[in-house]
Amino acid sequence: MLAAMANAHRNLSVETHTFSVIELANFVDLTPWHRFGFTTANAAILEAVEGYSVIHIVDLSSTYCMQIPTLIDAIANRFEGPPLVKLTVPGVPKDVPPLLDLTYEELGSKLVNFARSRNVMLEFRAVPSTHADGFASLIDQLRLQHLVYAEAGEALVINCHMMLHYIPEETPSPLPNTNSNPYTFQPTSNPSLRTMFLKALRGLNPTIAILVDEDADLTSNNLVCRLRSAFNYLWIPYDTVDTFLPIGSKQRQWYEANICWKVENVIAHEGLQRVERVESKSRWVQRMRNAEFRGVSFGDETASEVKTMLDEHAAGWGLKKEDDDLVLTWKGHNVVFATAWVPG
Repeated sequence: MLAAMANAHRNLSVETHTFSVIELANFVDLTPWHRFGFTTANAAILEAVEGYSVIHIVDLSSTYCMQIPTLIDAIANRFEGPPLVKLTVPGVPKDVPPLLDLTYEELGSKLVNFARSRNVMLEFRAVPSTHADGFASLIDQLRLQHLVYAEAGEALVINCHMMLHYIPEETPSPLPNTNSNPYTFQPTSNPSLRTMFLKALRGLNPTIAILVDEDADLTSNNLVCRLRSAFNYLWIPYDTVDTFLPIGSKQRQWYEANICWKVENVIAHEGLQRVERVESKSRWVQRMRNAEFRGVSFGDETASEVKTMLDEHAAGWGLKKEDDDLVLTWKGHNVVFATAWVPG
């Protein structure tokens, strides 16, 4: 892993590569890392919104709506005909990899045109909002919309794909007389931004909420503990790369540089600059339950669809079920989990 990091650092331009839409789509499809979440989430969403004529999807995703075209394809083929789809995203450019060379307005235009080609009417909206404050502006907008559309029979889908771990898991407390950083993260009796965000989602009474993320714990305030956790988890993406990308290829350089960025952020930054604060599945499950969500199980058809997708990739990938949840594995080690939730 350290050797791969060193290789990534040799060319700083690789670290800042900005993807085109086609490049990012191909990049995401290289491994099941994201495809697993796309497949499980789409299956759960389709089941939850069956019969609705209006579907509002709030897409909190680290991959710029790359999941949405496949979902639109499936929605277009519904027996009862395609619904009106409203798609809302946080519209502030991300400062974490991967990066895209389009504005959200341009991305929205492409998605609207794609949906139109499938005879699906799509309304796209980007709300300026950021993970740093728990998507406060987005939550405010969703609350207003909830007041208007709650009685209109509109399905509300909250799709969280590897984005919530960027929300600070501790309470931001102001520190006086600091020149570089106006906030520091300190344990207090007040609820964290993650807790407040999840409770706000619950207040919207969504039809379904999907939470997909990496199954690791990189939140410790102790640097040694974080370094150990990073080493015990981030060897996996480095180990898998030999199965799908040749040494020296541009895509491999981008892939390794993105992981290198994550490692560096975990072990070399603190406070607001340390945004890679991944939590384990068990901790997210407890957070969701505390926010009064109830877990729902993925069906056998979803598991079968995931297994079919995994057959397209290296033999080391696997799938297991833990209670109601599905977990992607590499050589038996947990990698990514998928959970589905409804108001309790």
